[in-house]
Amino acid sequence: MDIVFVEGLKIDTVIGIYDWEKKIRQDIVLDIEMSADIAAAAKTDHIDQALNYKSVCKRVASFVRDSKFELVETLAEKICQIILNEFDVQWVKLTLNKGEAITGASGVGVIIERTKS
Repeated sequence: MDIVFVEGLKIDTVIGIYDWEKKIRQDIVLDIEMSADIAAAAKTDHIDQALNYKSVCKRVASFVRDSKFELVETLAEKICQIILNEFDVQWVKLTLNKGEAITGASGVGVIIERTKS
């Protein structure tokens, strides 16, 4: 299995359990790893044979910007389901970092892995 990755995708959204968080937009940062068979793309040197990470990022960013969730767990799960259901991906690993949500921490969030059923 080959892996296509995106690191440090910053997107603003409404996320949080507190009333004040529901009234503001906060940046989250995503690291995404996706299974892909890159052999055909490597052989043909053509984007049509590749997992187009730009398309994945545009779709995920659009969803995240329009979403409003309380928990990072819910948002992470929804992002993984979009990637698995809409792209030729059998496995995804997602790191969702909410940033400095805890005083003294440089980042908090979740790391999840999902496979297509």
